[in-house]
Amino acid sequence: MNKCVKIICTLSKPNPKLPAEIQANAKKHAVEGFVQVGAEQVQITACGSKDNVDLFVDMIHKICVQDPEKDILEVEPFLKDKEYRGIFRIIE
Repeated sequence: MNKCVKIICTLSKPNPKLPAEIQANAKKHAVEGFVQVGAEQVQITACGSKDNVDLFVDMIHKICVQDPEKDILEVEPFLKDKEYRGIFRIIE
């Protein structure tokens, strides 16, 4: 069973390595989609098998939330409307 989620991570301080870490974890968990990086916010769309997406979200939580009082992670269901062709892209 496939699952798609939209993740919004609001950061208290920027992390230039974050997109590459997210992309590496997406590849590790066989998740496709994209990450879009802003000044204080990172938006991620991820699709894959339910178990892999759940593992990916857990990893994103560990990577993004460095300060639990200031960093916010929101996860919501997402209906896939595009074909990501099995890869995970970084959009800057």
